[in-house]
Amino acid sequence: MIQNMIRMTMVAGLVVLGGSRVLGADAKEHRGQLSAKDYKFVSEAARGGTAEVELGDLAKQKAVSQEIRTFAERMVADHSKANDELRRLASQKGTIVPAEMSHKENAEMKRFQKLTGRDFDRASAEAMLKDHKADVKEFQTAAKNLNDPDLRAFAQKTLPTLEEHLRMARNLEASIKRE
Repeated sequence: MIQNMIRMTMVAGLVVLGGSRVLGADAKEHRGQLSAKDYKFVSEAARGGTAEVELGDLAKQKAVSQEIRTFAERMVADHSKANDELRRLASQKGTIVPAEMSHKENAEMKRFQKLTGRDFDRASAEAMLKDHKADVKEFQTAAKNLNDPDLRAFAQKTLPTLEEHLRMARNLEASIKRE
């Protein structure tokens, strides 16, 4: 009986190892011509951009503050445009871009869906500030360090818009805190 348990454990381990190789192969196939580093940027930027659009759409519906709604409209427009450009660029490189948000981003969206009124406004303003600080840093690094010249150019081109969003998010968060 113990030997059977040992065998089953070993078989399960081999299945897991084999599965991880398959997952690794799938990841390589999804990244097309891109290096692992470049694919990671594309994946994270695509998921983050999708999250910005989703939160923007939600904020247009739920926000009490007109400032939040106006900012949300800008986020939806700018991030939709950048997302489309990134998808086109990735497609040219044979890359499959994740179409859905990460588990963490989905959990955050569920949290926002439950919030109402000023609580929603405060939380969304804080999230936009935090997200855009991270976005600017990520795109600054990408603009300098990506291997693919087209992706580097995309990051360089998108960076000023993200810096403007960060400035707007700082002003918005300060304004919401004063209310």
